[in-house]
Amino acid sequence: MTELNGASALVLGATGGLGMAVSTELHERGATLTMVGRDQHRLDAIQLPGARHVADLRHPMAGDQAMQAAITYAGRLDIVINAVGVVAFGPIAELSIDAMEELFLTNTFIPIMVAKAAFGRMTDSGVIVNISGIIAEQNLPGMAAYGASKAATRSFDQAFAREARRSNIRVLDARPPHTETGLADRPIDGDAPKMPPGLSPMDVAVTICDAIEQGDTDLPASSF
Repeated sequence: MTELNGASALVLGATGGLGMAVSTELHERGATLTMVGRDQHRLDAIQLPGARHVADLRHPMAGDQAMQAAITYAGRLDIVINAVGVVAFGPIAELSIDAMEELFLTNTFIPIMVAKAAFGRMTDSGVIVNISGIIAEQNLPGMAAYGASKAATRSFDQAFAREARRSNIRVLDARPPHTETGLADRPIDGDAPKMPPGLSPMDVAVTICDAIEQGDTDLPASSF
């Protein structure tokens, strides 16, 4: 069990649809927030109390600096939630190399670099949450590279969770179904296929926060 009331929570990608929803739910449950995004104006527009830290987490030292920002603000770091992500659509034959590189840099390398930065800085019984999504359970044509970048994160979480357990750090891989975050409207390459209506970001945020509090170690798509 993890008590969110009074916990120091670092939300990466706090200006995104899901990151903002998770930040809101954490605040409602009494957490002290440090919110990270790439755009100062968008961070300042978030109507929540807490620290704001501008960072491009693709840079190798940015994760370390974000962790330190949370510790400086709250005195400790209990929870790290990585809600950073990009998406691309289209068959592999048409997907640019630049888009492939960005998919894996943002969706795979950032979670790994963040985990490395968090390890050793978090309090005992800390929690790291990565959001790989339902695509990590079953990849789809037209989303093959995106799905592979997310499946790689899920695979990393499965192994890293065993390493982190020795230091009493819990790793939670969350795989929500399609959620109306607006990410599909901002692909880095290609055009989104027609999709059925997705889940509400706030509903997904509630499920993730419930899982943190309940001590869950995995959050498959069927849990949402």
